[in-house]
Amino acid sequence: MTSDRAGALRVIDANLNRAAEALRVIEDQARFILRDADFAAAAKALRHAVRTALAPAAAALLEARDAEGDPGRELRTDGELARESSEAVLDAAFGRLAEALRSIAEHAKRLEQTASAVEIIENARFRGYALHQAMRLRGAPRRRLRAARLYVLLTADLCHDDWYRTAVLAIDGGADCIQLREKSLSDAELVRRAAALRELTAQRGVLLIINDRPDIAALCGADGVHVGRADLPVGDVRRVLGPRGLVGVSTHTVAEFETVLPSGPDYIAVGAIFSSGTKPQVAPAGVTLIEQCRTRTDLPLVAIGGINAENAARAVRAGADILCVCGAIIGARSPRDAAAAIKAAAAPPAEAQGSTPAGGLRV
Repeated sequence: MTSDRAGALRVIDANLNRAAEALRVIEDQARFILRDADFAAAAKALRHAVRTALAPAAAALLEARDAEGDPGRELRTDGELARESSEAVLDAAFGRLAEALRSIAEHAKRLEQTASAVEIIENARFRGYALHQAMRLRGAPRRRLRAARLYVLLTADLCHDDWYRTAVLAIDGGADCIQLREKSLSDAELVRRAAALRELTAQRGVLLIINDRPDIAALCGADGVHVGRADLPVGDVRRVLGPRGLVGVSTHTVAEFETVLPSGPDYIAVGAIFSSGTKPQVAPAGVTLIEQCRTRTDLPLVAIGGINAENAARAVRAGADILCVCGAIIGARSPRDAAAAIKAAAAPPAEAQGSTPAGGLRV
């Protein structure tokens, strides 16, 4: 083996290890700090792709390794010895990943029969950029979503009282997320209401989701958008909404659920679970739909349709993380009391005793 070839192999070997180590840090951050299975799976898939791309050269890389003779093994900078936050840890790991993958690609070009490997490594580098952006910008909203229990649909025509007062009272009763769902308002009025709700929810620490309209959500700074199966695809919604926003999708059957999963939503709504006064024409699927979907993903499951204080616990036991309620809260004489009753009925025993679980309603 020539010294030039051996040197190239040593560069690739060192950076392959560096990339794998960075991806392990990223995966651990996703699993144990963000508690996000999707981000963890993406990091794991990246690590597998990089290792697989260079698997044919594994023996040669190992033979060329010279850890003891590496003159840079003891080099450190002051910045490497301290991290101010988990975000700083994440940023450093993604920085190492990008640098390592770029070095691998450049030096692999010097070797024979590595064109396909170089292409995979370059693709992995850009996947890393996208994952970094998603974890940094959507990580916090997704943590808040996973901690949510009660999600209230707000439609003025279904409210017993003024729509804004209803939102205030629902939040007073424990709503963690408000979705503005208005199909017939002018754009100007929709923006006005969205802006008013954004100010309210931001003050109260509550998520705001806009139904169907990523443009309106982006204008008012909402936390996300909810779409139906016939609306814009998840990818198109993200292009309008921007990388920070959450995207949820409605599904009514297991088949629809499985079709939606690969598109990468942040949560999926399933239902109608029970008979609904809001949509009496929709046949209820029952809690079996929740049970079947629960086995297919770790994404937050939002149960919707006919949920009230009497049946909320059944949806939770079936695997729902979040309960989406419309008429039983906004149509009640006291939205605050109705929201509080549903949230209390669905709370796991530990929470009812004053100990809040790490996230979601799953029991």
